Amino acid sequence: MNRVLDVATSFSATLARLGSAVSVGNPGKRPEKPLELYEFENCPYCRKVREALSMLDLEAMIYPCPKRGPRVREQVKKRGGKTLFPYLVDPNTGKEMYESDDIVRYLFETYGDGNVPLLLSLRLLTDLTAGLASAFRPLQGTFYEPSTPPKKPLELYSFEASPFCRIAREVLCSLEIPYLLHNVAKGSPSREAFVERSGKMMVPYLVDPNTGTEIFESADIVAYLRQTYGGGKEKGSA
Repeated sequence: MNRVLDVATSFSATLARLGSAVSVGNPGKRPEKPLELYEFENCPYCRKVREALSMLDLEAMIYPCPKRGPRVREQVKKRGGKTLFPYLVDPNTGKEMYESDDIVRYLFETYGDGNVPLLLSLRLLTDLTAGLASAFRPLQGTFYEPSTPPKKPLELYSFEASPFCRIAREVLCSLEIPYLLHNVAKGSPSREAFVERSGKMMVPYLVDPNTGTEIFESADIVAYLRQTYGGGKEKGSA
């Protein structure tokens, strides 16, 4: 996709959700272990859960499940009995669940103040706007692209409402690459530590422990991911 069009449609997806999850809300207690989320980027129901994670400033291991993906989707079926997304696993409480509204409610009750924000609680309107956001980028982060999985999960500093972060997440999803998501939305207490590590407050920021690579800029991240893990060929760095 042309870069200008790519960014413009990603901005449109953010606007469709009225900038939901651009900032942290009222996070409560912190989990000792990262949550685990099985999802795919263009799924509107998964989008709602990712927004909740950003608002609550929660870290999560993301297991991308693009359509036709050969690796992760079967894991969800084995764990929960059906291939349905999103699917949340909380190793801190032993909770595993489907259904986006149930997951969102659980997250705010367990790691927030118990109140689901308006933009996530309007049910039909929430679903319609989440679907509209997906419609702006119908093929991005939806279908599997042949890839070689890394030996170690990658790390991504991001937040849901950022149009540039979305572009990076979409490629991670299409290549079915697991990654630890560090949410750093506006107001996040995690931003200070992130700046100390990276040198500036700019996202997305990708960390690949398999190659020692750490990079900003969505276009550079996309190019790196496709060159390093795309094509489904065995690579020494992976």
